[in-house]
Amino acid sequence: MKRTMWTGLGVLALVAVVAGFRPIGLGQPIAAQSGGTTARQVPQFQVDPAWPKLPSKWVLGLVSNVAVDAQDHVWVLQRPDTVKPEQKAMAAPPVLEFDAAGNFVKGWGGPGAGYEWPDSEHGISFDQKGNVWLAGSDEHDGQLLKFTKDGKFVMQVGHKGQSKGNADTQNMHGAADVFFYGKTNEIFVADGYFNNRVIVLDADTGRFKRMWGAFGNAPMDPPGGKRPAPVFSEDGPGADQFNNVHSLRISNDGLVYVTDRANRRVQVFTPDGKYLKQVFVSRNMPPSTLSGMAFGKPIRQLADSLLPGGSALGAAFSADKEQRFLYVADRIREQVAILDRKSLEILGYFGDGIGPAPGQFYVLHDIVADSKGNLYTAEVNELGNRRAQKFVYKGISSTH
Repeated sequence: MKRTMWTGLGVLALVAVVAGFRPIGLGQPIAAQSGGTTARQVPQFQVDPAWPKLPSKWVLGLVSNVAVDAQDHVWVLQRPDTVKPEQKAMAAPPVLEFDAAGNFVKGWGGPGAGYEWPDSEHGISFDQKGNVWLAGSDEHDGQLLKFTKDGKFVMQVGHKGQSKGNADTQNMHGAADVFFYGKTNEIFVADGYFNNRVIVLDADTGRFKRMWGAFGNAPMDPPGGKRPAPVFSEDGPGADQFNNVHSLRISNDGLVYVTDRANRRVQVFTPDGKYLKQVFVSRNMPPSTLSGMAFGKPIRQLADSLLPGGSALGAAFSADKEQRFLYVADRIREQVAILDRKSLEILGYFGDGIGPAPGQFYVLHDIVADSKGNLYTAEVNELGNRRAQKFVYKGISSTH
């Protein structure tokens, strides 16, 4: 099949959201949840209900990832194969570009000559030259793809179905995310759906540079080659291997933040893989006591179904030079956790709970920030939420 490109402006076709700092299922707005009386400064956000504007002829499948380029254009990666059967003819292309106002710019992607398109589109990012990097999370997806912004194929690293496990330096195995680090001209890969590692490649050649696992340990293949069910503990450092490395980001001061989804934590490393510290996110979240309905199901049932899937799915930094705040997409709470980046203390949350309404999430999957501090989220929900949302940064306020 030949790769196709779409361009132009469209009309509104995505349901977007209204904001709020609210705990799941409650209506009282809050900016942070704190057990103390000392005032804290916490970022505030409000959703843009008109963002984005998808052409009316298209519908989205599961929206797996969002990325922001140097022009603050937002790129949405979605899965056309997951569009509902009755809407298959309306499936949008997998890679979609929008400007900051939400206007559609172009779309492209899909199988083509000279490369192996992933079976499950999962990660998208940019390098310093503006090239687009794509990763796939299917069991057969062992490759990364590199394109120009116009969808012209540049390079493939690795191949489908050829992974030999965590020791393989040529192939990935269900890579979830990619991130370019300009200081070393390297691509960092969250190779985490079937492998348990961060793997680093040269951005120009794709040549292997190094890799590491949780705590800087050597990544080990799980028994039988399948990612094991997570084993939760209420205290202690947690598992000595990653369990679904789902995303990574590198801060301005050169620290690598890795979200370890099934282990419900974020670990921090140097670019060489030296372990520094970690924080757990919703580590001991109890079963839900919520009431109400969403997507035709009890919200309590929907919330409890999220517990086995882990919590820390994606991360982003605030736009200030020091990147004072770290934002983590917490799948269990269906909210975004706000952390002090240096101390990793959780300062609060935002999001309006479970559901399809403006400001709500189900299932929260990724988060990214633009240069103005606005946040963008992606949702992958078979029941209904297949969307990207924009949360506009409204400044800092104090809360108790």
